[in-house]
Amino acid sequence: MADIPDSHPRKASLMARQDLVEAAAEGLLAESAMIAHGRGEAFDYLLGEKTSDSARLAIREMAARLMVANNPIISVNGNTVVLAGHDLIRVAAVVGCPIEVNLYYRTPKRVTGLLSRLKQQAEVVASGAAPSGWQGDWSAAVSSVALLGKSPDDTIPGLEGPRSVCCSDGIGGADTVLVPLEDGDRCEALVKLGKQVLVVDLNPLSRTAMTANVTVVDEVSRAASILLSEVVLGEAEPTDWDNTAGLNDALAVMARTSA
Repeated sequence: MADIPDSHPRKASLMARQDLVEAAAEGLLAESAMIAHGRGEAFDYLLGEKTSDSARLAIREMAARLMVANNPIISVNGNTVVLAGHDLIRVAAVVGCPIEVNLYYRTPKRVTGLLSRLKQQAEVVASGAAPSGWQGDWSAAVSSVALLGKSPDDTIPGLEGPRSVCCSDGIGGADTVLVPLEDGDRCEALVKLGKQVLVVDLNPLSRTAMTANVTVVDEVSRAASILLSEVVLGEAEPTDWDNTAGLNDALAVMARTSA
């Protein structure tokens, strides 16, 4: 891919596309991954490709609920690993929780490949500087993040097929699940189990967005970066969050942007 000048207004988006193209060529993504990404980009255009004030509030609520959870988990699919893996590893290191690969189109090759990519990302994160404001042994914190998904030993009631399997020391035993780029069936099943489900979804009308306890309507890499800042700050307290109001505000932002 030709070098994209920093002055290009959509440089970040074009680089994200290329990352996904290369990951797909490595066999890490499902064939539908680019379709899903393109659908999300369309909603991001309507957001003006920036994080709204209501999304920032939702990210703050997400951070608060992660920090008070007894057994939080970050669940990732292929697109999430490629687009936001580094920052989600940082979030997991600060929160002190595992990351589990859980795929709709699950194959042993894809799971192994994504876990290998996460391990590489973790090595980069561990060798780099700690997030601003974080205190402690950063390398040790990152190294302590368990990467799960290769050997699922539990199931999610109400689901069938590969998406139903999970790890008992990950999603199965979690009380709070952060699931960027989630699918509606699993989101509904997790909520029915009484788990707090926190999602990042650019479509405020999706079943996932409307079912989750807290929905961040934002692009996943932007949301992960802001979430990292919030968990490091550690000042947010959980509230009586009105998720419907947040979704309605996202729709209002889109309406204003497209008017």
